Amino acid sequence: MDDFSKTDDTWERQEKQITIISAKKGLGWINIREIWDYRELLYFLTWRDIIVRYKQTTIGVAWAVLQPLVMMIVFTLFFGKLAKIPSEGIPYALFAYTGLLPWQLFSRTLSDSTNSLLRNQRLITKVYFPRIIAPLATTLAAVVDFLIASVLLAFLMLAYGFPPSANIIFFPIFILLLIATALGVGLWLSALVVEYRDIVYVLPFVNQLWLFLTPVVYPSSIVPEKWQILYGINPMTGVVEGFRWALFGIGKGPSTMILVSSLIAILLFISGMIWFNYKEQTIADEMGS
Repeated sequence: MDDFSKTDDTWERQEKQITIISAKKGLGWINIREIWDYRELLYFLTWRDIIVRYKQTTIGVAWAVLQPLVMMIVFTLFFGKLAKIPSEGIPYALFAYTGLLPWQLFSRTLSDSTNSLLRNQRLITKVYFPRIIAPLATTLAAVVDFLIASVLLAFLMLAYGFPPSANIIFFPIFILLLIATALGVGLWLSALVVEYRDIVYVLPFVNQLWLFLTPVVYPSSIVPEKWQILYGINPMTGVVEGFRWALFGIGKGPSTMILVSSLIAILLFISGMIWFNYKEQTIADEMGS
């Protein structure tokens, strides 16, 4: 009788350790606590993305600097020297690199986070973890590239003799705005691409078009005044213009255009989080079908 009681008690203790995972219902916010609980997986996926990206390359992480540097040289030659596009009082090379720096982070996040769920399909269909960790890891990996490339910007500012302006105190705000924009768009696309795989093929065209709709190679001042607010609907407009204003004090600063861009960026981030949380209920099923 005693043995039976002990066995019964053991079964009750084991039963209490069972965790039931059920699908979330409706729209909602991302569970930040849950992401923190899986922080080691987030670190692993971020580090894996960095290692895989440069593992087979000769110069390794130097590509993080070389890519925007080469684009800066090409843009300076064709847009600065030949097309004579104005650079608002600073050397065009410095002007172009300051625009390319945030754009590279956004562009990489856009492409990598869109494919992040598909790239982790085997892991997603076998074990449970917050699915947002996949696009979040690609964003953090892009931030590492951004920080490395920022070192070259510091050298360029020193070489050209352009120290940071007093507006530099606002620079972290525009960095956060950049990350929010990139992650917001990435969350929208990563959840959509699971159901609509055609997005993968359209993305390179969208990426290229978005570059020229953003004031990377030209200042926003060449856009007619009556179109400035409409131009600000592009969230990267406010980010790039904000970078230049914070670093060099050029541009209009906190104008209506930048305000519109900032609001769109925040809206993209919030809606992206809610949308991803909603689609998370069916991501594993759609991948397995």
